[in-house]
Amino acid sequence: NFTPKQLSLFDGKVDEKSEEPKPVYLSLGGTVFDVSKGRDFYGPGGPYETFAGRECGAALAKMSFDQSLLDEVAACESLSVGEKRELENWLEKFEHYRCYPIMGRLVPDGKLPSSDRIISTEELAKYDGKLEGVPDGEFEGYATHPIYVAALNKVFDVSFGGVPMYAKDGPYNRFAGKDASRALALMSFDPKDIENTAIDDLNEKQVKVLMDWVKTFEEKKGYPVVGKLGKKI
Repeated sequence: NFTPKQLSLFDGKVDEKSEEPKPVYLSLGGTVFDVSKGRDFYGPGGPYETFAGRECGAALAKMSFDQSLLDEVAACESLSVGEKRELENWLEKFEHYRCYPIMGRLVPDGKLPSSDRIISTEELAKYDGKLEGVPDGEFEGYATHPIYVAALNKVFDVSFGGVPMYAKDGPYNRFAGKDASRALALMSFDPKDIENTAIDDLNEKQVKVLMDWVKTFEEKKGYPVVGKLGKKI
């Protein structure tokens, strides 16, 4: 899964830290492709560079560079019959002729759960990275089921870029569906620390480690906050 903000980072420009060109991703009707092999077209300086890191299904269907058509998956729903056919042609071209890898699905900000909703321990536990099948209901359009990890009262959906780490066979799956605050603060995989959610006895150094994890989740990883536990900090 990708948020629009996460997708925008894959614009093919040179990364300031690594000084290497970033991959080039774009979304067609919510399907995210890695078009790095077509960097000459979609990367910096290419004729379609304005589409890099953005949803551009409606724009390509209309063969338009109109900025108002970009970044809106919903715009694909109002296309004419002919335009929808053109979008399908682009999807087929990307997947079967250009063989651009499908990286996931773009989830519009408006489809994300509210960051202010209270999530119970029972609901948190449902999203433990072990759900199978195609997401439906409120999560229809997701590439994979949500995976929740709570830290410092915030609940993050780490399925947005963190599936290899937090899904069923990932090294951090033990944190999925749980309030991992104490375990993260202690840098611990001990089941006792994972099950114990108390953080009032942490020392200053441990609190800083926890705060650094939360900052990493929010700023570096860009995991969306999809609720809170309602605990008193």
